[in-house]
Formats: sequence, structure tokens, C-alpha cells
Amino acid sequence: MTKQQKQKKDKIEIKANNKEISTNRKKYLRKVRNNKIAVLITQISILVIFIIVWEILANAGVIDSFITSQPSRIVKTFMNLSNNDLLKHLKITLTETLAGFSLGTILGVIIAIILWWSPFISKVAEPYLVVLNSLPKVALGPIIIVWVGAGMPAIIVMAVAISLIVTILDILNGLINTDKEKIKMAKTFNANKFQILTKVVIPANISTLFNTLKVNIGLSLVGVISGEFLVSKGGLGYLIVYGGQVFKLDLVMTSVIILGIVAALMYEGIEILRRKIIK
Repeated sequence: MTKQQKQKKDKIEIKANNKEISTNRKKYLRKVRNNKIAVLITQISILVIFIIVWEILANAGVIDSFITSQPSRIVKTFMNLSNNDLLKHLKITLTETLAGFSLGTILGVIIAIILWWSPFISKVAEPYLVVLNSLPKVALGPIIIVWVGAGMPAIIVMAVAISLIVTILDILNGLINTDKEKIKMAKTFNANKFQILTKVVIPANISTLFNTLKVNIGLSLVGVISGEFLVSKGGLGYLIVYGGQVFKLDLVMTSVIILGIVAALMYEGIEILRRKIIK
């Protein structure tokens, strides 16, 4: 076999292998896509079946619709709210949540970096962080109201109080557990502590930060709703309390469902941001 014939044969084999790899990859991607579609269809089907069964049982009198409400009544209540003050209450809750979420995250990250920077301060603060993390923050509600006054400031402080300690502990744990070999390598190039922090430690913990943000958004909502239960004159928490006081459980269920949708959308927003930054 001549050299040219051998090269030609090799090219044919390479093309055949590439074609086989391409085919296998397409099959794999198709399988992944089909699996995602199947999961989505199953999730939607479970929700639709649950709503249908709930409506049927309520209409048949198997469950008391006064206590549990029912989908058709929730839709009517939602339409009623939409034509009245729903946007106002939604805006109040979103403003308080975003303010508490932002402050809790920023303060938590800054404090975690300080604790990582100084092992001495970290050891001193450790027992206090453990106690504060285990303390039910709702119990601080009356104290917070006295300190900052009733209204939106108290609700924001409540949201910060609930999310702050978790943020500090999660971020600090990620910073401390950064790959030691990468830090050693940076030190061999005479990197100072600030350079190690900005070039090695923080980039290595982007995923940790976004995981913390996902937890924080839920905790901030918990803090806001807890605060609205105590002092608010508006917001979804206020609607829930008001609905319970006057036995309008349709209003309570509608507000809870809206709250769940808001939480899911905010969570998904953080996930979209994470994908863009990681990419």
C-alpha cells in the first residue's frame, strides 16, 4: 500500500469515527431532551390532577370547601383581588423582600469575608453565630418593632435577621473549604491575601454564593411574611392575617398560592442569573 493510499484510508476511518460519534451524541442529546420533557409533563400532570380532584371533592362535599376552599373559588377571589388592591399588596411584599434579601446577602458576604480574613475573629464569633442561628428570629419581632418602629423598616429588619446568619455560615464554610492546593500555588507566585481572596477564593465559591442566594430568597420571604403578620397594613402577609381573622379562607388560600408563585419566580430568576454568570 502506497503512502497516499494509506493516508486516504486513514481519512476515511476518521470520517467514519466522527460520524459515529456525532450520531451517538445526537442520540444522547435527544435522550436528555426527551427526559426533560417527560419530567415537565409529569410535573404539570400531577398539578392538574391535584386541582381537578380538589375541585371534584369540594363539589361533592367530601371536603369542606369553607375550610379548604376550592380552585374555582380561588380563581374568583384572585380576579376580585386583581380588580382591587392586589398589585399594591404585591408591590409592598416584593419591595420588603428584595430590600431584606439584598441587605442580608451583602452584609452576610462582607462579614463572612472578614471572618475568613481573621481566624482569630472567626473563633471568637463562632459560638455567637451558633446561638444566633438556633434562635427563633420571630421571637425578636416585638423587640425589633420597639427598636425601629412599626411598619416597613421593622419588616425589613426581620427579613435581614432571618437570612443574615445563614448567609454568613454558608459563605464562610465555602471560603474556608476552598482548595488548599490552589491557595498554595497562588502563594508560590507571591500573591498577597487580598489577591488570594479576589483571584482564587471568591471565584472558586461562585456556586456557593448562588446556592446561598437561593436559600436566602426563601428565608427573606419568611421574614417578610412574619413581619407582616405582626405590624403590616399591606402586603400578602397582611391579606393572609386579615383573611384568617374574618374567616375568608378563600382569601387566605389565594394569598398563599400567589406567595408560592412569587417565591418560585424569584428562585428561577436567581437560577437564570447563575447560568449566565457561570457560562
